[in-house]
Amino acid sequence: MADFSVAILTSSDMAAKGDREDTSGDLAKELIEASGGRVVARAVLPDEREALATQLKAWSDSGEVGLILTTGGTGLGPRDVTPEATLDVAERLVPGLAEQMRAQTVAKMQMAMVSRQVVAARGRCLIVNLPGSTNGVRECLEVVMPVLPHAVEVLSQPRTEQHPR
Repeated sequence: MADFSVAILTSSDMAAKGDREDTSGDLAKELIEASGGRVVARAVLPDEREALATQLKAWSDSGEVGLILTTGGTGLGPRDVTPEATLDVAERLVPGLAEQMRAQTVAKMQMAMVSRQVVAARGRCLIVNLPGSTNGVRECLEVVMPVLPHAVEVLSQPRTEQHPR
């Protein structure tokens, strides 16, 4: 993976209270760093849409982060609001990445069909929602990791009419 800065945001009421370890955020950090990325910021917030959106906006607009990975809050539970928070700050959707995460992980875990993760761009930052389980984080990152450097690089550049061949 190309060298770029990454922020990781975990959405979890229990982890935010200190009642549970942020194992999914820890794994995301480990996998990003093993691929050559630099994790420059992390936060654990409760499952609150406005708080999540505020953090996503702050990191995206800072110019210091090319990629934000979120973990948790992508299910059907009443407090699973990470996709909505992401949509609140999104300028453009990147549906192919989210579609492929679901399509390629459903063979390993049928429940992937009900995951609602979103991938979006805000300014020069890509936001990728990941599930809250460590297996989900690992499997989804395996799917998108090969294209993340390209996506982040394209977002970081001034507009161009040239496309990769």
